[in-house]
Amino acid sequence: MDTFLFLIFPYLCLAVFVVGHYWRYKYDKFGWTTRSSQLYENRLLRWGSPLFHFGLLGVIAGHVIGLVVPKSWTEALGISEDAYHLVAVTGGLIAGAATLLGLVILVYRRRTVGPVFSATTRMDKLMYVFLAAVIVLGIWNTLAASTFGHYDYREDVSPWFRSIFLLQPKPELMADAALGFQVHALIAFGLFALWPFTRLVHVFSAPLGYVTRPYIVYRSRDEEREGTRAPKRGWEKASR
Repeated sequence: MDTFLFLIFPYLCLAVFVVGHYWRYKYDKFGWTTRSSQLYENRLLRWGSPLFHFGLLGVIAGHVIGLVVPKSWTEALGISEDAYHLVAVTGGLIAGAATLLGLVILVYRRRTVGPVFSATTRMDKLMYVFLAAVIVLGIWNTLAASTFGHYDYREDVSPWFRSIFLLQPKPELMADAALGFQVHALIAFGLFALWPFTRLVHVFSAPLGYVTRPYIVYRSRDEEREGTRAPKRGWEKASR
């Protein structure tokens, strides 16, 4: 079971992530969008979107430092375990709380505003469930690791995560990790599998074409109707 959960399952999710994005881009280019709903409602979006996106940037930065950067590197820089733990817990809770609050506002908006709810697909609804579970478990793990005894996830979870992408998987490391971190990792990989089929694909889109595209020329309706020819004699424009 440990081999399936922490070796086979992650690779299956990553395969769906890669192949799914290729399929979506090739066969559903017009669906590769956020399905922006700003025109329907802007008050809640103005609060929820910045909280969610900026908080998520902090969460991603914390995961990069905690999972990708080996413990030996931070120690070589002179960062003690206590200092790292303090920064990780404080920053993680602030970023996680902002992300969760933003998500709650966005989901409430999507559920209570009729046109926005109508534009929400079933896959997006499932994605919100996985995303909320990942965020809540992440906050819980941060609190539990600091409240109920010091637990250093960089001893087992981080090496396991790196081993997946280095193609040298070590599922036995994750088998000994705390249950909360195990569930958090599995749901996160499940979210990766759902990613290509939801509005999350917009993460990989950037409006680079705006930099080099030509200027847009706007003309009035009168100019379009009359063209460049001078009006004939005896004819005058009718007043509106």
